[in-house]
Amino acid sequence: MADRLRPRTLDQVVGQDHLVGPEGSLTRMLARGSLASLILWGPPGTGKTTIARLLAARAGLAFVQLSAVFSGVADLKRAFEEAGRRRRTGQGTLLFVDEIHRFNRAQQDGFLPVVEDGTVTLIGATTENPSFALNGALLSRCQVLVLRRLDDAALELLLERAEAELGCPLVLDPDGRASLRAMADGDGRYLLNMVEQIAALPAETPPLDPAALADLLARRAALYDKDREEHYNLISALHKSLRGSDPDAALYWFARMLAGGEDPRYIARRLTRFAAEDIGMADPAALAQTLAAWETYERLGSPEGELALAQAVVYLGTAPKSNAVYAAFGQARRAAKATGSLMPPAHILNAPTKLMQDLGYGAGYAYDHDAEEAFSGQNYFPDGMERPAFYHPRDRGFEREIGKRMAFWAKLRAERG
Repeated sequence: MADRLRPRTLDQVVGQDHLVGPEGSLTRMLARGSLASLILWGPPGTGKTTIARLLAARAGLAFVQLSAVFSGVADLKRAFEEAGRRRRTGQGTLLFVDEIHRFNRAQQDGFLPVVEDGTVTLIGATTENPSFALNGALLSRCQVLVLRRLDDAALELLLERAEAELGCPLVLDPDGRASLRAMADGDGRYLLNMVEQIAALPAETPPLDPAALADLLARRAALYDKDREEHYNLISALHKSLRGSDPDAALYWFARMLAGGEDPRYIARRLTRFAAEDIGMADPAALAQTLAAWETYERLGSPEGELALAQAVVYLGTAPKSNAVYAAFGQARRAAKATGSLMPPAHILNAPTKLMQDLGYGAGYAYDHDAEEAFSGQNYFPDGMERPAFYHPRDRGFEREIGKRMAFWAKLRAERG
């Protein structure tokens, strides 16, 4: 499907209007009749190979493709010699090198003379930051163009083209369609590969919602081995007794597990998890107390070290409870999965190289220590993403004070825009 829908002209390339649109960099370059050697930097499935092919056709150049993964010095030398022969007959060559960052320094240096004398117009494709992945000498002879991950509108356009090619709509309900775009994570090729799997379903298949789509396109996680059900029953009883702030019941289930021959180290791991999951910032010392009990057990062994674990059980059972960090982390993970590979805003990116400075990395960053109240109120989420609120501290334990701090910062953020 991806090959059948490969654009035949530059204006059919989706999601890269800043390059191939009416005022795009490549459009203006072709209008001037001066196609420079380029490095196309962007995530997978954004059209790097397609753009290179179309540029060769528009510029009247022979298109030669190499992959840095499978090619070596002999392949480069052969490509350069063939380009030299074409040049003597008046035919130029566009040499496209996929994954160019995988070539070592010596191999990259081999491009310099043929790029300088015009034997080839080099277009390298990379998913890595050229500032770090490519030699400075090669980078200075090429113009770097950044390809963007395909946004929701571009992915929807690809879906519409796929449906036109298939001659029928995909069996997706609106939520399933949105979920499919989210699963593609800005990769057009991956989207079309998934479309092929959906298109292969029987005609009578009901429209897929997100859950049905996940069943079709993703493999379920393996289930736990259930041979030791009692093991899981007792650890569940211990965990829930701690959550219910009942140290007596927790001590009972802890003792039952030891009597049953459970490894105390396994219990220590579960207590450590509980400290982070069910207490969190309501009592940050709980995690340190549990780790100290675990270390004490490792030093003393059984049975003396088990007393330290019993102390941790009592501490956790009597501590204030909050799953606010646990819940916030879960929401953050879901948001990260839904938003895919959105870039951080440019003002919070470091700019150790001139290329990154030219791209606006770090421009406008406000150093919080220099701001009033040591709080600038700047946005640290990706541009275009509505600011979410993941962490909601509970009004108990240490989190009561954290809540006051966060409310104060929210007030400053609103005042400073």
